[in-house]
Amino acid sequence: MKKFMLFLGGMVALFILLVNLGPMVLLAISVGLLYLCFKKFIQTDSTAAKVGWVILGLVVLSITFSNIYAVIGLAAAYALYLIYKNWNSADSDIVDEVKGKDDPFTNFERQWADLNK
Repeated sequence: MKKFMLFLGGMVALFILLVNLGPMVLLAISVGLLYLCFKKFIQTDSTAAKVGWVILGLVVLSITFSNIYAVIGLAAAYALYLIYKNWNSADSDIVDEVKGKDDPFTNFERQWADLNK
């Protein structure tokens, strides 16, 4: 049942990621352009050039804010990573339940590991 829920969560997260893929690309491009505007603003000495870079930076900042909902796509990508990471750990929980916690060999291994510490 846990694998099925992980699968459903993964499908939803994948769908959200694919829907927000375009805005995520635009957000990355606009953040890169904003960084470029900032670097050029710092490098220039002319007042007119600084004003130009600020105006261009504000235009790019408005593009960045219009694509801010792409952060939902980043959250979906992180959720996919967590689901992928927990996919194999779900198997070990089932094995522990089936095998039982009172197995003498498991208890011996745990006690032996405690003694070796």
